[in-house]
Amino acid sequence: MAQKTFWFAVFVAISLSMPTQVRADVGAPCHFHGKKTATDSVIVVCANARRDALVKSGKLPATWAQIKHDTLAQVSGKKGMEWKVRYSNPTATDPSKQALFMFFTLPGNFIAANHTGE
Repeated sequence: MAQKTFWFAVFVAISLSMPTQVRADVGAPCHFHGKKTATDSVIVVCANARRDALVKSGKLPATWAQIKHDTLAQVSGKKGMEWKVRYSNPTATDPSKQALFMFFTLPGNFIAANHTGE
């Protein structure tokens, strides 16, 4: 039993000494637990971070990087109420991709992004 306690203490000490970027989800700015509804400003920060990640990964053209959101609302989704954020990019060459929609749970967790808004 003492050996288990010793190794548990060693594990905890090593885990706590690791840099935060190595530990999963610690300090993740847009990963939330609980049911408290996030504020508008939190959702905008999370949406901008997700937009930037999509640009960085090449899933969105670089022209989206500086686009600001133009609408933010709570809407009824498939599993209840959720946040819907819209970005408009008039410089997008494909007219069907001039709008970008992002969906978040009410607490602020990312659900999906698309160009249709559905």
